[in-house]
Amino acid sequence: MKKLRNSHDVALEQGLSYQNLIPMNQWKEDDVPIEKLLMKGSASLSDAELLSIVIGNNSSQINSLDLARIILADCSNNLCRLWKLSIAELMGYHGITKTNAVRICSMFSLARRRNEAEVLSQEKVVNSSSAFEIFKSVIGDIPYEEFWILILSRANKVLDKVRISEGGVSGTVVDPKKIFKICLDNHACSIILGHNHPSGNIQPSEADQKITKKIKNGGEMLDIAVLDHIIIGDDRYYSFADEGII
Repeated sequence: MKKLRNSHDVALEQGLSYQNLIPMNQWKEDDVPIEKLLMKGSASLSDAELLSIVIGNNSSQINSLDLARIILADCSNNLCRLWKLSIAELMGYHGITKTNAVRICSMFSLARRRNEAEVLSQEKVVNSSSAFEIFKSVIGDIPYEEFWILILSRANKVLDKVRISEGGVSGTVVDPKKIFKICLDNHACSIILGHNHPSGNIQPSEADQKITKKIKNGGEMLDIAVLDHIIIGDDRYYSFADEGII
């Protein structure tokens, strides 16, 4: 993640707003993101304008709107990539304090919890897409691998979602014994496996295929069906069931 140099010229070179050389308190009222939100509603603001409100005006070198634009540009204007930035990476930008970085990450966490609450309000998992939405709400934007399971009733209603393990950028260790103990404790009729690939590549590795087969075979012995294994990469997913390999 590149670090912003302490200069107005850098911002101008990147084609940022003409207001950069003018203090925000001297802008026209409908150019100020906070005032624009109050007058026109949040839907009228760009991603950069919304992020600038969260950042606030802390730097004398560059206004919060241009700082937001630079951060988003470094993320290819992809909100999924923005959500994966750590507090340390955010603080790498001149003008982003620890308080700013914590505030931004807290905003992401609230949004994630809201999404999680929404998808879990559905009555049951009906296809791979609905399973993906549930997994995405908890692991769709984290920068390291986590392995989760959805515990389902006989009617495919979600009884619980459980994190089995977490690892690094390239993998995590999964213990089938832990999975089946949780299933038996919760009287699971079936389960859906899910994990994320922080790289964005959704193709299953050889290890992914082996652990899926191992868990599926173990489930058959306990009369617990493994309905699917969802691999998430950014806004895309791979379904073992859809591909006919589970």
